[in-house]
Amino acid sequence: MKKLLALVLVSLLCLGLAGAFADNIAIDRLEFQFVPSKDADVIITGTKNLPDLVKAEMANQGYDIGEVVITVGTNYNATGESLAAGTIDLGWLPGGTYALYSDEVDVILTATRNGLSNDSEVPADWNGDANKTLKNGPQVTFYRALIYATPSAYGKELAAKVNAGEMLTWEDLDAANWAVLGTSSSAGYIYPTLWLYDNYGKKISDLSHVTQLSGYGESFAQAAAEAVDIIVCYADGRNDYEAAWTIPTNDADPTGKAGMGRTDSIWNELNVIGVTKGIYNDTVAITKAKPEVYNPEFIEAMQNCLINIINTDEGKAIFDVYSHTGYAKATDSDYDGARAAQEVVK
Repeated sequence: MKKLLALVLVSLLCLGLAGAFADNIAIDRLEFQFVPSKDADVIITGTKNLPDLVKAEMANQGYDIGEVVITVGTNYNATGESLAAGTIDLGWLPGGTYALYSDEVDVILTATRNGLSNDSEVPADWNGDANKTLKNGPQVTFYRALIYATPSAYGKELAAKVNAGEMLTWEDLDAANWAVLGTSSSAGYIYPTLWLYDNYGKKISDLSHVTQLSGYGESFAQAAAEAVDIIVCYADGRNDYEAAWTIPTNDADPTGKAGMGRTDSIWNELNVIGVTKGIYNDTVAITKAKPEVYNPEFIEAMQNCLINIINTDEGKAIFDVYSHTGYAKATDSDYDGARAAQEVVK
């Protein structure tokens, strides 16, 4: 009788579980898109296991997802526009890009990340092997952008002045060849513009020699080739390209970044000449154009899904491609500062 009772209870439990999942809401397809702050192939490789994790976790949250597709936008604005149009469902957007499209998309999560060993506002404090930046600080919801002088002949002149404690003039900066990202990139355009505005009353649009690139990988490659004098990037960018910097150009680092062929370290050769104000962390944003995903139930499920995933070792490894170590639930008002920065850029 005990064995029979046990079998009955197991059968009821299985039927209950089957019934629970049978009640899940079915969604045929979700498309997630990342902005190209890293090389597209690096992002695709790093996130290849994310679809299966999302499908499994969303089933626990009450949703059966048929397919999860991961793509990388051609630039930051392209991801914002795709979200606004509803051609993708979720996008990983920098705060500045989110602010630009926040009438059509909504933020659901803010990334947290390991703070850096250095948060000095003095540029020279970031330079040289002795000042190598480590990702060993406390969890933070902000980061900084840095303005870097490259190892070009003129870049070395700028770095020498800063490392000697001199203040660069507008004329010094205007004579340089700059590489920046799209105008909605927080670290690649908006906050470097604010830095120029605060220190010189000028903007990137006032510079005489500016090239706009599609991603940071291209920026570092241009720097290594000495094709430009100044690049801009998030503060831990040198960590991400440290290995590739000194690998031969016919080889790649373990993450797939192409070698850049330098012989000295990136900490000695890529010198900080400017430090921006803090930037509120990247978002996970959702389209408002699709009622099947833009509703309180789905949003809560997706928030819980991604928070649970990143709290696992496998999830941490996936989102390390963006230096994200956690996610916190967010509201639109968190990015009022980013909207104010956009106004200065305009």
